Amino acid sequence: MKCPFCQNTESKVLDSRSADEFNSIRRRRECLACGKRFTTYETVEYAPILVIKTTGTRQPFDIEKIKRGIIKACEKRPVGLAQIEEICQEIEKDLQNSLRQEVPSQEIGEMVMQKLKNLDKVAYVRFASVYRNFTDVTNFKNLLDDM
Repeated sequence: MKCPFCQNTESKVLDSRSADEFNSIRRRRECLACGKRFTTYETVEYAPILVIKTTGTRQPFDIEKIKRGIIKACEKRPVGLAQIEEICQEIEKDLQNSLRQEVPSQEIGEMVMQKLKNLDKVAYVRFASVYRNFTDVTNFKNLLDDM
């Protein structure tokens, strides 16, 4: 770690603590050359995930896009923002833990539908109708029969 004051690369760690709800480590350091103290943070670096769209194009994974879709499906339903956040965090965590750098959008959509099915059936049907591009009532009937 380079000292921000003298650019020396030798320092010693004086104190380490968890930070950001245990998502990073805060370290107090002292430069061995100039003696000044500074703070560094250590966090896990995740590999970026690309989403493979149905058209074959790729775009960076964006959890906010998923959150907007879930919020829309849960409109006027007894589902709190904290529950939606939790679903989004679970999906993002599952994708990161899969260690895959490319994930088909269909797989992400299925993950969202499974979470919504366990949370709120109406939100699940709303999301599924848009996600699966329902064109008539028989699609709805088939989905409800499967439930």
